Amino acid sequence: MTLNQLPDVDPADGTVETAELVVEDDVLVKLFALGSGGAFDPHVHDDCENVFHLLEGEITVTQGDTTETVEAPAVVHNPRGVEHGAENDGDGRALLTASLCPLP
Repeated sequence: MTLNQLPDVDPADGTVETAELVVEDDVLVKLFALGSGGAFDPHVHDDCENVFHLLEGEITVTQGDTTETVEAPAVVHNPRGVEHGAENDGDGRALLTASLCPLP
């Protein structure tokens, strides 16, 4: 899938829009569009790896007790069993995909 095939998303401030891009037996890829101030709360995936691909903007990623701000383009690996979340502290939209896959 190329960037121009992504759904048109324009989240309002403080909100998050999502879309499922790939849904298969062993992989899920979701699109997250975070408006300014938008966030998804820290959570855990015990049964899969989770990788963010930040396509646009800047987000603050939380992993356990650690936080780091990353700017697009970037890749963030969230290992299985590690609590993680993200927030858009910037003024514009942040656009990322999250890929959830089992280990080979």
